[in-house]
Amino acid sequence: MSVAKNIDYVAGIKRMKAKKNAIILAHYYQTGDIQDIADFVGDSLALSQKAASNNADIILFAGVKFMAETAKILAPSKKVLLPDINAGCSLADSCKASDFLNFINENPGRTIISYVNTTAEIKALSDIICTSSNAVQIIESLPADEKIIFAPDRNLGNYVLNITGRDIIIWPGSCHVHEEFSLEAILKIKKENSNAKIIVHPECELPVRMVADFIGSTSALLKFTEKENSNVYIVATEPGIIHQMKKINPHKTFIPAPPVDSTCGCSECNFMKLITMKKIYYCLKNETPEILVERETLEKAQKPILKMMEISEKLEL
Repeated sequence: MSVAKNIDYVAGIKRMKAKKNAIILAHYYQTGDIQDIADFVGDSLALSQKAASNNADIILFAGVKFMAETAKILAPSKKVLLPDINAGCSLADSCKASDFLNFINENPGRTIISYVNTTAEIKALSDIICTSSNAVQIIESLPADEKIIFAPDRNLGNYVLNITGRDIIIWPGSCHVHEEFSLEAILKIKKENSNAKIIVHPECELPVRMVADFIGSTSALLKFTEKENSNVYIVATEPGIIHQMKKINPHKTFIPAPPVDSTCGCSECNFMKLITMKKIYYCLKNETPEILVERETLEKAQKPILKMMEISEKLEL
């Protein structure tokens, strides 16, 4: 008769990280316990920068598959692990490479700017990658008459279009988390908390963006809550970020914006939540699942990501 082992996953993960010279990169949308054990927590841009510059032999990515692929593209000599290979992304899945290639051919002569929330194959078809942190700045760095294809998020694309007024054709993809927020429920919470600030990710639909006090990337939302004097925030993005908001602002109140289907509670990313402490433990122990990207795709995808990072660094100077 076998006896189940009581494993201290946190202690085991720490031991293996030291022994194997591994680091854990975690996205803000992970659960709080995973964020706390990670060596680095950030949004897509910061995670890309960290993946490109570290001394580890192994990168374990607590996030979704496109993020782990991006880490492998930027650090091809390192072993990149993803605790659950099924941790995908509804937005990335909304843009298939064959369909996108047809879309490009139907709209020739345009610079292709793709959101980081895409597969390696889509990145390989792109000229520049962007994140929600830098999408507006990336587009504004181009000549005013530049014709652009933006993929795959239609809401972020329309947000950028409205701000820049550029000639942009937008792929009609979307994120299931950010499209599910209930405007009616948000306004109800606002009525009950009149001093609350509504903060919104640009992947949200236009009606939700229109009632926002602030629109920004995940990291921008975090910075806003740190600097703003308000004590209550209605947060319209994946609620994992609230863990960091509470750590930085323990005296403030953060209310996750509800989805249309109120029985779901808050609008979580079911893909992000596939990653657990137990899966991280066994992934690091067995060094699998490992993320591999075919060499030609990797080399093609690397160029637009590096182009993004080059532009971002110049903008920061």
